[in-house]
Amino acid sequence: MKKRNAVLFSTPYLIWMVLFTLIPLGVVVYYALIDPGTGEFSLVNVKQLGTYMPVLWTSILYSLVSAAVCLVIGYPVAYYIAHRGSVAQRFLYMLVMLPMCMSFLLRTLAWVGLLNDQGIINNLLVAFFDWLRSLGGIFAGLPEDFGRLKLIRTPGAVVLGMVYNYLPYMILPLYSTIVKIDHRLIEAAEDLGCNGVQTFRRVVLPLSVPGILSGMTMVFVPAVSTFYISQKMGSPSTVLIGDVIERQFKQGNNPNLGAALSIVLMLLVFVCTGIMNRFGSDDEGSVIA
Repeated sequence: MKKRNAVLFSTPYLIWMVLFTLIPLGVVVYYALIDPGTGEFSLVNVKQLGTYMPVLWTSILYSLVSAAVCLVIGYPVAYYIAHRGSVAQRFLYMLVMLPMCMSFLLRTLAWVGLLNDQGIINNLLVAFFDWLRSLGGIFAGLPEDFGRLKLIRTPGAVVLGMVYNYLPYMILPLYSTIVKIDHRLIEAAEDLGCNGVQTFRRVVLPLSVPGILSGMTMVFVPAVSTFYISQKMGSPSTVLIGDVIERQFKQGNNPNLGAALSIVLMLLVFVCTGIMNRFGSDDEGSVIA
């Protein structure tokens, strides 16, 4: 009876998975293995993947840098939130989640408006140096438009866009992991003579590894497949694998090659997930160095 009930209750989930996961993946695989010229099964699309490997490595590099920056910023934030009172935790948690309630496109366009050559930041810098020039003295020789920087259409702008949009994906799993660390372990380390740095290095950091791996994965996966950020904040030479896939479907009129590239990204996601599951076990028996 229990087995029958389990099958009954899992049926809607299985139907959902088949309709919206397995069938779409099957369609992608089908198009990837079809010759766009003849309509027959062929590996012609797979053979073209080598041409786009440099773009894939560039996408991976951008994503890893973005994930590393998110970790550097997100870990102290998550640690701080986890050690506040319950009311403060809920409030700060809400603040982290709040940007995610806004459209991804609007968040990116907001940064475009801030970083543009005639954007808010550059206009403020120019106004500041204009004020300095009005004071005279050593500032009188400052040229017009001094202080205007090239903030957009650079690799740094692309990384900034990724970090801003995906930072909550780093903070949330880190917070969930750190807040569950047994405080008695920290007290035991202090009783044994560890100072704050030693306690963090030997107890807190090893126990937060599952959250680090989960956060890195949750940032890396959407970052490696992004295309809108690179198009709006990067230069024309900044081409990521997501841009190539979008162009194959929209401009290149070659969805078969786009499907083959999508499979490469899907395999990359599987590898990241496998690494997280292998080394990110959030068990009570986690090793303390």
